[in-house]
Order: sequence, then structure tokens, then C-alpha cells
Amino acid sequence: MEQYRAHLMICAGTGCVASGSLKVRDALDVEIRKRGLEKEVKVVLTGCNGFCAKGPIIAVHPGEIFYQVVKPEDVPLLVEEHFIKGRPVEKLMYKMPADKKAIPVMNEIPFFKHQVLRVLRNKGMIDPDSIEEYIARDGYQAAAKALLEMSQQEIIDTVKGSGIRGRGGAGFPTGLKWEFTSKSAADQKYLLCNGDEGDPGAFMDRSVMEADPHSVIEGMVIGSKAIGATKGYIYVRAEYPLAVERLKKAIKDANEAGLLGRNILDSGYDFELDVYLGAGAFVCGEETALMRSIEGQRGMPRPRPPFPAHKGLWDKPTVLNNVETFAQIAPIILNGADWYKSLGTEKSTGTKVFALTGAITNVGLVEVPMGIPLRTIIYDIGGGISKKGKKFKAVQMGGPSGGCIPEHLLDTPVDFDSINATGAIMGSGGMVVMDEDNCMVSLAKFFLGFTADESCGKCPPCRVGTRVMLDTLIDITEGRGKPGDVETLLDLCEDIKATSLCGLGQTAPNPVLTTIKYFREEYESHIHDKWCKTGVCRDLASFEIDAAICTGCGVCARACPQKAITGEKKQPHKIIQELCIQCRTCYDRCKFGSIKIGPGLKFAKAGATNAAVADATAVGGPAAVADATAVGNRGEK
Repeated sequence: MEQYRAHLMICAGTGCVASGSLKVRDALDVEIRKRGLEKEVKVVLTGCNGFCAKGPIIAVHPGEIFYQVVKPEDVPLLVEEHFIKGRPVEKLMYKMPADKKAIPVMNEIPFFKHQVLRVLRNKGMIDPDSIEEYIARDGYQAAAKALLEMSQQEIIDTVKGSGIRGRGGAGFPTGLKWEFTSKSAADQKYLLCNGDEGDPGAFMDRSVMEADPHSVIEGMVIGSKAIGATKGYIYVRAEYPLAVERLKKAIKDANEAGLLGRNILDSGYDFELDVYLGAGAFVCGEETALMRSIEGQRGMPRPRPPFPAHKGLWDKPTVLNNVETFAQIAPIILNGADWYKSLGTEKSTGTKVFALTGAITNVGLVEVPMGIPLRTIIYDIGGGISKKGKKFKAVQMGGPSGGCIPEHLLDTPVDFDSINATGAIMGSGGMVVMDEDNCMVSLAKFFLGFTADESCGKCPPCRVGTRVMLDTLIDITEGRGKPGDVETLLDLCEDIKATSLCGLGQTAPNPVLTTIKYFREEYESHIHDKWCKTGVCRDLASFEIDAAICTGCGVCARACPQKAITGEKKQPHKIIQELCIQCRTCYDRCKFGSIKIGPGLKFAKAGATNAAVADATAVGGPAAVADATAVGNRGEK
């Protein structure tokens, strides 16, 4: 057996591949051969390391030395210094934002330090295409224990005892679902894994399938015995080609090793598993729609009851769990229920994986114990807001079906019940962070536009109701909002939640409900003042340069796509309003805060009239109000 003094684990998840990690791998191969180190240093492509903001990433073992943002041109220096001279390269290490102190060891970096890895236990440690490496890290031991040493009920009791709840969104107790299905009498049962993951900003399941496909397969083998299923499918959207490729190879290797298929481990138990490609419909994340899709029908939900535990795929008893849920099963069987529930809270045990995206410094994939405060995830792990000087505004949890949690609720524990109490949902684990430059009305419009487009159209409350709500939000963001629109939205939200057929419609109003609940003043400003104070809604914003602040650096003028900004160097600049398209580029580029956002120009005179009336009311009483209104109206004409 070959012995290497160092392993270079290169992240080859989708994010790092897009950043050029394969080019770094190629450069390392060339340099290592050039230096004659082929028998001493081994290069390994792994799945997602998690710290996506710092890719391409290399972790060197032993030592857990962490190198970030590595480019092909850095490779000669890295090989020379680290592997020939024995001096880790500080230039490529993570540096603390405050003091720029380099931190060489991965687990001492704040992003990693607060995490607890159970789902992501093999993160960055194995080659996803190697079943041998998975087995070397206790892979398939739990499956062997379940198949050879445990009864069907013992498996179910262990899963129930762990308290694990489904990680796909609703949080239904996994063991209870398995027990219902196990008691259903049928000649055929099915076990399904939902790897569809359609939420914008979510990449948890995708990363697990890319990085550790055997963990999902092993969990399904255990689950299949628990419910008595002999056939299973992993439903993955076709837009995840790397996940599909690695899953198919893992299934092939597991079959050849006797860990899947017929007579697994000579236990007399059979379980056949296939990958089914979805076409990307968001509604197919709903379990009954997913089942119809596998059957070759249009992916549309059906009423429940009967529930899938009794009548699911091809009308046979069926269990559907998501990727993260199955990836947790093997450690539970191997270590026991008490071990699993030693983390988390009483009603939300274990850990949860989240995808941190948006206006956050450390974009990436994290796994934390249930019950951890939101503030710890966003600031200690995520590094806070990425734009210097900007404040945190909200975090969207649960994707289009979720809601916005504002700054004053940042100490909310991350567990199913606490998050639900805010109006958001845990969902599959997306966290989209927003700073003060985000318009919450526009955000609600974006997510509602997504769910309206993705509605299957089967039930009128979802098909028609979401479209009416979307049209109302479009009117508000384009200056056609009118008094009473907020109340209309609230009424529609409650009706759609109460009468929609499936979870897509029932949760579609959440972004609107939470943005109105926590940011109603933004709706009022859009409707009454015709002013989007963030400048996101173009019709409701105008931009001016404050001459007292402007330094004349010219950055805004060079960035302006319309050449609408003029001025001499080191002199205050000016925006030519006739040319300005309200794109907000100048506002985003200015480092001095000299760009000010005002109401939309087409509504400015009406706004001026309202302001004049307000001033007159305060100073001169009714007669002055009449004069101000008359002057304002003449000005409008």
C-alpha cells in the first residue's frame, strides 16, 4: 500500500470548480511531477469544503493546513515552500479581517470553529468517487448493523428515539413516518429520496450528493429495511449534473460491492436503487407531485389523505425523505439515539445544514447544532455583512416558502418551533442575508413571482391568488400602489394559506406576510410617498449628489452606464436627471456616501405638494393648507 507524507485535498464542489479548482489540480500535478514528489504527495479531489467564498480551496493533511483562493500561478511557490522546504505559505492562508493575522489550521478559523459535523462528517476528507474511502471512514458499518443485527422495529425505534425530524421543510418526525409505512400491508413498497432542492439560494442537498453520495445510499439501505421497501429512487433535478454523475457511480460501486441490490451483505435482503432525473419544477419538491413525476405524469399534487404511507408511488405505501435526512441515518444507527439527541433542543434534535448566501461575508455551507442563535450563524460563522459600513436588515429563511426575520429577532434559536413563531420556516436550509440596501417590498415581489410561476395551476387559490398578489406588488413597486393595498394583500394571504391544495400555495404568502409584519413602513412609503428609500424600485427613486460630501473622485462617473454624471476632477459632481435611468450604480460604487436617494421624479411634484401641506398644517392652519394645496396643484399642471 502506498504511503504519502501529505495529501492535498482540493475542493471540487460546483462552486470551487467554477472558481478554477480543476486548473489548480492540473498545475499541482505538473509541479509535483516536475519536483519528483509523486510518491510523497497525493492530490485528491473532494466534494464541497463548505467555505465557498474562499474557493478554490486546498486542505493539506496531516496538519489541516487551509489554503484559500489558490490560483494556478500560486502552485510553484506552494510546492517549493510547503513540500520541499517544509514552510507553510502564509500568503495563501485565511486572515482575520480585523488584524490580518493568518490562521493556518482549518478548525481554528471562525467559519469552521462553531460547526458540528454529522451530515457533513466526510466534508473535504474523501474522494466522492471512491467507495473505499467512504468505507475507510466507517461507511456501511451502520447498514451492516441494521441488516444483520437489528429487526425492522428496532431500526424504527432507534430513529424515533433520536427525535430526528425531516430536514426537507415540514419537519415531520422521521421515525413516525417510517413506522406508519412499515405497518401498511402491501406486496410492494417504495423508498424515495428528494434531491430536487428548488429554493433560490439553497445548495445543501446538492453539495451532500456531490461530496458524499454513499452517505445518502447507506441511509436509504437502512430505511428500506425499516419500512420493508425493495425498490427506491433518488429524485434529482437534471440541472445538478455533477451530483447525478457521482450518485450513479456510487450506486454502481455499491452494487458491485454487494452493498446494494440483491442479497445485500448475504442478509437475504434486497434493495434496488435508481436515480430519477427531474425537469426542474419547483412544485415537484412536494411529495405527491414528485411521485406523479416518477410515474411519468405531470407533476401535480393530489389531496391528502390518503397519505403516501398508505397510498404513494403507483398507489403503493411509500416513504419520502430528503437528502440531508438520509445522510443523518447511518450515524444514528451506529452511535445510538441518545448520542444523536445530545445535540439540539428537546423538540429539534441533532444538527442542521444551512446554505449561507446574500450580503454575507462568508458565503458557504455550514452545519450547526439545532438551537444555536441566528446571530451566531450570521456573525460568528458568516462574518457579518459583506459591504463595509452597511447594517444587517433581515435574513430570508425557507426560500420562497419562508419568511424574513429582522434584526431585532437575531437571538432567535434556530429550531423548528422558534423559527415558525417568527413567520418564517426552517425549510430545507437556505439563508439569504440582506443588508440595508435591500428593498423588502421588491424582495416579496421576487419570491412571490417565483412561486406564482412555479404553481402547477391545479387549484385556483394558488393559481389565481398568487398572481393577483403579484400584480398588486408590481403596482406598488412601480408607483401605482393605492391606500388599502396592504390590507388587500393581508386578506389574500390568509385566504391562500387556508385554501390551497399543497404546501406550495399554503406557504407562498409567507414572504409577503413577514415583510408586511416587520417592514410595513416600506410598503407605506412606496404607496403614499412614492419613494423606495433603498433605490431598488426605479420608478420610486431618484439620485442626487451631495456637493458637501462629494470629493470629485470620479468613480461614479466612470461607472455610470448612461454617462449621466459630470464634473471636474476633485470638484463636486452632478447627475443629469434627464439621462439618469435610476440604475443605482453610482450609489453602489460611491465610497463616501455622497449619493442621496429621493422619491421618484415623476411623483416628485405630488410629493412636494404633500410636504407643503404638511408644513402648512403645522405652521398656518387650515387657510395655509388651502393655499399650499392650490400652489401645489398649479405646479403639477
